Order: sequence, then structure tokens, then C-alpha cells
Amino acid sequence: MHSAPPDERLFPAAGAATGPAAAPAPNGEDVPEGSRRITAGLLVVLGLLSAIAPFATDLYLPAFPLMTTALDTSATWVQLTLTAFLTGVAAGQLVFGPLSDRVGRMPPLVAGAVLCVAASVVAALAPTVEVLVAARFVQGLAGAAGMVIGRAIVSDLATGRAAAQAFSLMMIVGGIAPVVAPVVGSLLMGPLGWRGLLGVVLALTVVMLVAVLAVVRETLPRGRRTARAARAGAGRGGLRSRTFWGSTVAFTFAFAVMMAYISASPFLYQQMMGLGAVQYGLLFGLNALALGVVSGVSGRLTATRSVPGLLRAGLVTVLVATVALAALVATGVPAGWYAVPIFVAVAALGLVMGNATALALGAAPHAAGTASALLGAAQFALAGAVSPLVSVGGEGTAAPLAAVMVTAALIALAGHLLSGAGRGDDASARA
Repeated sequence: MHSAPPDERLFPAAGAATGPAAAPAPNGEDVPEGSRRITAGLLVVLGLLSAIAPFATDLYLPAFPLMTTALDTSATWVQLTLTAFLTGVAAGQLVFGPLSDRVGRMPPLVAGAVLCVAASVVAALAPTVEVLVAARFVQGLAGAAGMVIGRAIVSDLATGRAAAQAFSLMMIVGGIAPVVAPVVGSLLMGPLGWRGLLGVVLALTVVMLVAVLAVVRETLPRGRRTARAARAGAGRGGLRSRTFWGSTVAFTFAFAVMMAYISASPFLYQQMMGLGAVQYGLLFGLNALALGVVSGVSGRLTATRSVPGLLRAGLVTVLVATVALAALVATGVPAGWYAVPIFVAVAALGLVMGNATALALGAAPHAAGTASALLGAAQFALAGAVSPLVSVGGEGTAAPLAAVMVTAALIALAGHLLSGAGRGDDASARA
């Protein structure tokens, strides 16, 4: 199929020039030739970077019982491999984000990718569960570099609508990873075993390293770092702003809605609704497809709609859908009906994640790496706290899931409303 190349047409950097001279970046700083646009190839690679950590989190979950036997250990130790990974991801973002503001994007990105490959080798070959726990922590720490720096790269090259469009389209690659990974893991566990699943993660990290070296270029060279250092006060002010923290709350609690759904889905679909493994996978995949489609639609709508307006519409839809789920649970209708509001809530997140990211990072343009680090660390810290809550009430009811989703959706919407983004049709959204 032939189609027009989307890169320069769809994702020019704000103020990008068409001549041979270097184009001014969104903040009036020079971007080197060849690094001034968000190309289609770069967007795919950045989406891959954002997908590695959630994919590595969820892919091997179906193999937990097998790992307990194979490593002659307890379920607690196997669960600790997941906790260690998530802790590493949260900590890694706080390390690599600010570091990339000081030394540039490429050195820490490449270093993180190399370290992630090495840790993945150790994890796949780990002789004991203790070695596996340590390797998974380093794997998460290093893998976080791609997530946090990938968002910062987008902020280096675009603001406002262009950034929101890029973040929304990144969601198609990176946002559905935590949704589809458990399904892929369940399909591959039989033929590959648990080490094979960790081998798949290793292969993905190798692809990530090769893609970074082949496609990504420095977007924060020394000249721009010097200029940003002179604007350090403005950067710190952006990190303290209502727009940054309100948009960060909106993003993290919206992500918590999705993590609550992912954590509860095996019990909800298979035990409560009585679906088989194949039916569960198909329904799970349908929700993932809806999320991807709406993310793509959101990217296109940013050309004609306000970014805060799209975010607000998504958050309101998520809240209405989760309240509907709670009402269905409270009235005792057959569990099969729960699939409808869950589908709507997951799909509506496609209007939320990219736009909230763009608003948060756009509020601190001179400290994009640090802003991205805070956003990502909050995301994974909250995700780790939310997942156990959906089973608090036991296996006989979906009430805990509904309560967590409604509460998270309410806080996400409140965060956005308190951020002030969109008042007066927010200038940044029109950029």
C-alpha cells in the first residue's frame, strides 16, 4: 500500500524551518539539522522505548507458578521479581531524567539500553531466584531510561498540539503493551517456558538498543543545555506549577484506572463471567484495539481541537463509564454486562494519556527530563500500589475493582480541573 510519508508533514517541530538552516526549537533554541522533526521512524522507536517496561512487567506473569517450582522457591520470592522490577523502573526514571537534562539525551539513553540488555541476559539465565530478583531490579532501572528520555525527546522537538499528537500516537505502540502482554505471555508460556518468556524480553531489549543507535539522535546538544541552564529558574518554576502537577495527577490516576482493570481482568472475565482462555484473550485484545484506535483518533483531533478539551472529554467519559460499572455491580446484574463500561473506560483512556503527558511536560519546557522523570515515577509507584487493591474484597465480587476505578477516575478529573489547563483555551494547547 502506498501512502504519503507522515513524518515531516504531520510532526514538524514548532517553528521548524524549511531551508537548510537549523530550525528553532519550541523555546527559541537551536536544534541541529536532522533532529528537528518527529519523524514516523522516530515515533515508532520512542513508542517501543515506552513499551519495554510494561511489556517486561506483564509478559511473564502467567509463568509465576512454574517459576516457583523450577527455582525451588516460594510464591513470595517470585512475586518479589515483579516488585523489584517496578521499583527499579520508578527509581530509574528519577535517575535518568534529570541526568539527561544535564548531559544530553543520547549518552544516558544508550547507557541505559546497554545495561538493560546485560541485565536481561542475567535474568534469562538466573540460576537462583535471588539472582533473578537482582537482575530484574537492574533491568527495570535501566529500562526506565528509554521511557523517561523518550518523552523528553518529544518535548525537545514539539509543544502544544504537535506534542499531544506525538504522545497520542506513541500510545498506539507503547500504551497497549501492558494490556496485551499477559495474553501474549499465556500463549507463549507452553512452548517457551518461563526462561523463554524472559528470553523474549531480552530480544526486545536488543531490538531497542539497535533501534536507538540507528534512529535516535541528540535533541539536547551542549548549546541548548547551556541555554537551558540559564533558564533554570523558569524550569524549576514549571515543575512547581499547577499545570504540571495537575496534569501529572490526571495522567497517573488515569493510568491507575487501566492498571486496576489489567490486574483484575483474569478473575473478572474468566471466573466471574465464565469465559475460556481464548475468549478472555479476544475480549482483552478488543479492549486493547479500542485503546489504540482512540489514541490515533486523538492524535488527529489535536489539529482542530484544544488539547485540554480532548483531555477533559476523555476523563469525563472514563468517570461516567466507571460509575456505570459501579452501578451495575451494586444492582447485581449478570457479570457479563461489566464488559461494556470497561470497554468504554479503556477506550476513552486514548484521549487522556497522550494529552495529559503533553500538558505536563509542556509546563516545564526547560526541565523536560526532570518533568518526565517525575511523571513516570509517579505513574509506576501508583500502579504498584493500585494492583493489590482490586482483590481486597475477595473473589466473589467486582466491588473492589469498581471502587478503585471510580476513585482513580475522580482524582484524575479533579487533578485536571485544578491544573487550570484549558482556561481561556490554554495558549499552550494552541501552539
